[in-house]
Amino acid sequence: MKFSLVPQERRFYDLFARQGQLVHDTLVELSKSLLEGRSRHPRLRDLEHEADDVAHAIYSLVNKTFVTPIEREDILALASALDDIVDLAEEVSDKIDLYHVTAITEAARKMGENLAKAGDILARALDDLEGFRELEPRRIEIHRLENETDLQSREALAALFTEEHTAADLVKWKDIYDLLEDTMDGCETAANVLEAMAIKNA
Repeated sequence: MKFSLVPQERRFYDLFARQGQLVHDTLVELSKSLLEGRSRHPRLRDLEHEADDVAHAIYSLVNKTFVTPIEREDILALASALDDIVDLAEEVSDKIDLYHVTAITEAARKMGENLAKAGDILARALDDLEGFRELEPRRIEIHRLENETDLQSREALAALFTEEHTAADLVKWKDIYDLLEDTMDGCETAANVLEAMAIKNA
């Protein structure tokens, strides 16, 4: 394996900025599909493939770079966390298609809106990765959105069992709500990795 003796800092920052944009685009597409009540799964699937390519490019660059601008394990953890967000969002869309969902609940729409907001915050944080500018207020806002989404998910799940629903509705909506919450948890995980990186590089 060939190693570069010259630090390739710019390429890492550019790749993370691209990954952040893909997270943003994916979560916006998911939110729009929930608001519109129609599938955008082909587009989300394409974004997931693009995100995989960028993550693999980061992993490859880590292996080829002798001196990395950020600790290797942090680079790998961040790339993986961001890739997980896109994977989970694509899975939400896949399940909506698989379950033939035609009417989106208000709770799912609100959770989708929060995910779009979180995606925008992460994209801006990754644009400012070099120097970790404005990271703390962004991390706090993602944490707030995660708490809000967690509450929305709990209330939505409670409603499933207190209102009249078929067994099929219970199964499919519990699965979708869980995936939406997992996607937001992924956003918080990425924000926490960024915070840990900032502390190490302070």
